[in-house]
Amino acid sequence: MPEMPDDKTIDKMESLLNIASDFTRLKILYAISDKEKSVSEIVESVGASQSLVSHQLQVLRNAHLVSTRKEGTHVFYSLDDDHVNRLLTLVFEHVNER
Repeated sequence: MPEMPDDKTIDKMESLLNIASDFTRLKILYAISDKEKSVSEIVESVGASQSLVSHQLQVLRNAHLVSTRKEGTHVFYSLDDDHVNRLLTLVFEHVNER
């Protein structure tokens, strides 16, 4: 068993898990887990309004779960790094193991 993290680290972990645990945010993370997408592509994948998706993307970006790339006037979103993909995979495997 790993050593218990300090309280500051536990607090950051709690915040990250709370942010990732939202239904719409999870759908957004899955929508961009295979390739980067524009907001309109994410809206289509998730089935939510553009304003809701845009707001949730900002929350995910502030938490460093997604990153952006600009191309002209278009913004493309992708997972920030492989840790996010591994987190999604681990949670998926855990909930489906029984």
